Amino acid sequence: MEGGNNDSTNPKVEKEQENQNEDVKITETGKKEMSRKNSVNHEEEDDSDHEGDHDEDNDEKRVVVLGPQVALKEQLDMDKDDESLRRWKKQLLANVDLADVGENPDPEVKILDLTIVTQDRPDLVLPIPFVPDAKGYAFALKDGSKYHLKFNFTVSNNIVSGLRYTNTVWKTGIRVDNTKVMLGTFSPQKEAYTYELEEETTPSGMFARGSYSARTKFVDDDGKCYLDMSYYFEIRKDWPTLQ
Repeated sequence: MEGGNNDSTNPKVEKEQENQNEDVKITETGKKEMSRKNSVNHEEEDDSDHEGDHDEDNDEKRVVVLGPQVALKEQLDMDKDDESLRRWKKQLLANVDLADVGENPDPEVKILDLTIVTQDRPDLVLPIPFVPDAKGYAFALKDGSKYHLKFNFTVSNNIVSGLRYTNTVWKTGIRVDNTKVMLGTFSPQKEAYTYELEEETTPSGMFARGSYSARTKFVDDDGKCYLDMSYYFEIRKDWPTLQ
């Protein structure tokens, strides 16, 4: 029979082939877009490898905005109708003598001393600021020894919120430790607060011994810095001789 069906001239077949070609284009485009997206993710991952070097600087810039400070006496007069808030304030300020609280809305935190606590040795109490020895070291630790740190500090004028401790240590210009601890919120009182950190172990071995530099900071949620202290210490084969 003449004039049989010819797929190449059939409008329906031509439309299906056209759709298939579009599908192929879309698929190829999708693959290209996916490949581009994956390359961006790898770049972000590569960048994230270097973020640790700037943690300390980022923390200084990352300040929580809490609104203006209000004097403590004024805070006690606020929200009198809120029973739960009044009880919370009473509990938080139980040890506060209002006669000693001034009109200054800014809290004052004074770090009094640092104590190094180790087994089988007397506690080493270091008043702040540190007084270096003849070699310029604030203190010395034995390699491979367990110890923990203890701070005494006072709070006056107002409540300090989100007080945190950071300590960064370098050896030969390379950062080897970066400790960050959220201490908490403290109300003003005459007695000093004591905060003990978790136990640590000094690095051991010949290459761990020597001189280290460190920077210790105490900062609150408002970004106010109460102590920013740089110093040197030493890790030795043996403990220093007790005097």
